[in-house]
Amino acid sequence: MPNIEPFEKHSDRYDEWFEAHADAYYAELEAVRLVMPPPPARGLEVGVGSGKFAVPLGIQIGVEPSEKMAGKAEKQGVRVFRCVAEKLPFPAPEFDFVLMVTTICFVDDILQSFKEAFRVLKPGGCVIVGFVDKESELGKEYIAKRDESVFYKDATFFSTQEVSGHLRDAGFENPSFKQTLIPGEPQGTIKDGFGTGAFVVAKSVKQG
Repeated sequence: MPNIEPFEKHSDRYDEWFEAHADAYYAELEAVRLVMPPPPARGLEVGVGSGKFAVPLGIQIGVEPSEKMAGKAEKQGVRVFRCVAEKLPFPAPEFDFVLMVTTICFVDDILQSFKEAFRVLKPGGCVIVGFVDKESELGKEYIAKRDESVFYKDATFFSTQEVSGHLRDAGFENPSFKQTLIPGEPQGTIKDGFGTGAFVVAKSVKQG
């Protein structure tokens, strides 16, 4: 079971980050939006939190173990299931895409989380994973100052290569990448690939 205590105690503080770093938030949001399947694709966000991505991206169903965070998302119209990424409450493939944004660093088992995403996706569906690359400047800073952070003290950060390997092991194919929060580039710049951007969006497909 992931450590949800920081999110239960400090849910308002979590949301304040998005207000204080609005430019970074919108860059991350747009990087995700660029790889999403077009409507009427049916999506699920795993680790929906307070709805900071699901709501503006039009995702109506989420999974979230923190009661405080889930309640905030529900007030904005998201249907939230209280459960964990490693055990999703859907018996059969029913989604066109599964989104996970800054979720994998908090799960207990990243591979099992990806296997569950694979299981609930329709053939031809995709998983979209947004994360801070541990090899980036920001990722290294987060790791160095992890003990000072309420939220990241117990987090596990991954490189893009590690995420790609776990996606492949879960059965996904044809990975593609977007990156943003790129040092030296204007805020909001989004590029293909990875290696320079702090925030990476990986998209991978469940072949039909």
